[in-house]
Amino acid sequence: MTDGNHADIATMLLDRLGDQRLGLRTRETDWTWDAVVHESAARAELARSLRRDGPFHLGVLLDNVPDFVFWLGAAALAGATVAGLNPTRGDAQLAEDIRYVDCQLIVTDAAGMARLRRLDLDLTEDRILLVDSPDYAARVDAHRVEPTAVGGPADLLLLLFTSGTTGTSKAVRCTQRRLAVIAAAAAAKFGHVRDDVDYCCMPLFHGNAIMALWAPALSVGATVCLTPKFSASQFLPDVRYFGATFFTYVGKALGYLLATPETAQDADNPLVRGFGTEASVADQDEFRRRFGAALHEGYGSSEGPSLAALDPAAPPAALGRPAHPGVAVVDPETLRECARAELDEYGRVRNPDEAIGEMIDKAGALVFEGYYKNEVADADRIRNGWYWTGDLGYLDTDGFLYFAGRKGDWLRVDGENTSTLLIEQVLRRHPAVIAAAVFGVPDPRSGDQVMAAVEVADLDAFDLDEFTEFLCAQDDLGSKGMPRFVRVSANLPVTGSNKVLKRELQEQAWRTEEPVHRWAGRGRPRYRRMTDVDRRDLESEFTAHGRQRML
Repeated sequence: MTDGNHADIATMLLDRLGDQRLGLRTRETDWTWDAVVHESAARAELARSLRRDGPFHLGVLLDNVPDFVFWLGAAALAGATVAGLNPTRGDAQLAEDIRYVDCQLIVTDAAGMARLRRLDLDLTEDRILLVDSPDYAARVDAHRVEPTAVGGPADLLLLLFTSGTTGTSKAVRCTQRRLAVIAAAAAAKFGHVRDDVDYCCMPLFHGNAIMALWAPALSVGATVCLTPKFSASQFLPDVRYFGATFFTYVGKALGYLLATPETAQDADNPLVRGFGTEASVADQDEFRRRFGAALHEGYGSSEGPSLAALDPAAPPAALGRPAHPGVAVVDPETLRECARAELDEYGRVRNPDEAIGEMIDKAGALVFEGYYKNEVADADRIRNGWYWTGDLGYLDTDGFLYFAGRKGDWLRVDGENTSTLLIEQVLRRHPAVIAAAVFGVPDPRSGDQVMAAVEVADLDAFDLDEFTEFLCAQDDLGSKGMPRFVRVSANLPVTGSNKVLKRELQEQAWRTEEPVHRWAGRGRPRYRRMTDVDRRDLESEFTAHGRQRML
């Protein structure tokens, strides 16, 4: 057994044979790495015995339970592909996902089976393995063999559904070779070591958990600890129980953690660091203050290359420096690199029209492995021989790279470009706000109006007047960024990986049963709750100006 880089995940697994360090833990059971490999090998043999003609694709519809990890390993050893199925999807969406990725076997449990029976699928029940059925353990035991690998570097290991926050989900292709490279890079970049205990609270059907936690842990032989689903109230008890030193997150999950009541014992935990995305600088600082662990905020996608290299001199809001000379920010129309961003005292870009463009990697086409059965999406990613992220960014005068939001995250307000990302960061500073989403709704005459949706723990206790005073006191918000509409929610819609579904919120705009407040800032700045009459009048105003088609 050795630690180091390998060409594929199957080899990394076989390298753990004989390793008696704990490889997987739950509250109920522990497995050494050697046992994890043997469990994976038995399932690989079971899958091979059930294989039919066609793509060897295994759908996994499970929470974060041990069998999810064992089937990841099984797919690597068997040369099969795991498609992680998102249990938060609606029935029609879930059925479409299963058909799209050509699952010939589905691994699930009784709850998942109940859902599958409601779907219109061309799958008989003998093609569904239930991990909690009475005969499942015996079926696995009947296929126990000495672990060997059929899969290799070029085999497709994962089909990862994109989050779908801004459009229809696509399935990202990821081979064993690419995941092994990602694992080695993450281990080096974020300091993964064998003594780490990695707490996996993000869903395993998403790239965050697999690429940033499970694969790096496998590469160094660290311990992976599972919780079925993320729970803010269970986070610290689990961290202390397992002795966790590392975890991954997304911004909204971090918001839930920070919304838990603070105690004097919060920092009494073994956490050293975390990695994630979409957390504001203020939330990162607050987490470090309360829980004593550093957060590494990253940028990336399950399909794309890493664009930024860490630099301790980077400003707090920066991603780092470009990972190599081929990483650039360009104007998509002219293909020219954008001017360097000039920042004001609040870190806002003074020259957004000239400085903000799409982040690209001129060498990224060599890394991108494409989407499953989606040539149109492939072509949109690779143009001019370059990999286009679909995200906006800028470089400051010192050469640091910043994320500026998705393409749709910039609004045209009164003739000026306005960043929804920066407005969201301001909203999240308010102690009552757990999550925030900012998006554009059409102005009756031209351009956009800013609309915000905020999630709070207690609707009745939320003080709108105090919230308004807070916004007015934020010097870096500016008049263009002040939301004209504010929706207050106890539960914003999210994807299975806890990313807020802006697309759904934007489609609903003010047409919701939840309270929506409209800016009435003349005289004393304030918001006023919209009535049904207000909504009808607003629709009539759009019709009068010929903009109803934009709603």
